[in-house]
Amino acid sequence: MINHSEGIFPSIGNLKLYYQGWLPKGTVKAILVIIHGLGGHSNKYRNIFEHLVPKQYGIYALDLRGHGRSPGRRGHIISWAEFREDVRAFLEFIQSQHPQSPIFLLGHSLGAVIVFDYVLHYAPAASTLNGVIALAPAIGKVGVSKFRLLLGRLLSRVWPSFTLNTGLDLTAASRDEKVLAAYTQDVLRHTVASARLATEYLAAVAWIDHHASDWQVPLLILHGSADRIALPEGSEMFYQLIAYPDKLRIEYPGAYHELQNDLNYQEVLADLEKWLEAHLGVISY
Repeated sequence: MINHSEGIFPSIGNLKLYYQGWLPKGTVKAILVIIHGLGGHSNKYRNIFEHLVPKQYGIYALDLRGHGRSPGRRGHIISWAEFREDVRAFLEFIQSQHPQSPIFLLGHSLGAVIVFDYVLHYAPAASTLNGVIALAPAIGKVGVSKFRLLLGRLLSRVWPSFTLNTGLDLTAASRDEKVLAAYTQDVLRHTVASARLATEYLAAVAWIDHHASDWQVPLLILHGSADRIALPEGSEMFYQLIAYPDKLRIEYPGAYHELQNDLNYQEVLADLEKWLEAHLGVISY
């Protein structure tokens, strides 16, 4: 049996962000916190909670500002620190609800970049995490045209809230036609990003790469070899920059961007569960 809950929690700027939780009946083995990607929301991870909650894991996922059911202009931030502080506030909220539970932090696509940035900025607090998982992290080259990125740079100073369709290819999300059909009907999903978000993202990636050698938390990276939205070479380069020994990267031949919803999602979730089980007693500090 899965106990589903939803609510709001306060983040910086007194913004009330939406979240969902899925808890098992009985003892909670550990908590997995999910941070979604650009244009996404907390509803996109059904396969993950349906797989892990019966194994006594609790799952929490938020809707980032400007996404899903949370307030804010769609696809816009003023500063990357807003995303970072949203994650910090969400983790503190969850830790207050489950003070004795091991906690893992999972980021998908842009969400993985947000997670990397949080962990490296808040090293003492992040060291209490049992581990970090990155699904298809958008840490290197992405499937956005150079023209759109250049336009974002030019407009960020003079018109930071100018929004533009990302131009990302929906068919690159998954090899499952049913998943793609569901995405086209998803009213919570959006495909826009502001000029300021684009430049803040590029600056965040550069900062993360520069500080990757400071990483001190167990890390699992899962990526599809045929990912055209977040190219797998980026996560491989980041992985090589990590000196911390407890790290693992798995690349799935032929898999697309939405690993949790691709044709091989059961293999992906089995690998995720195996890694979680091995790190239940691991704290990096």
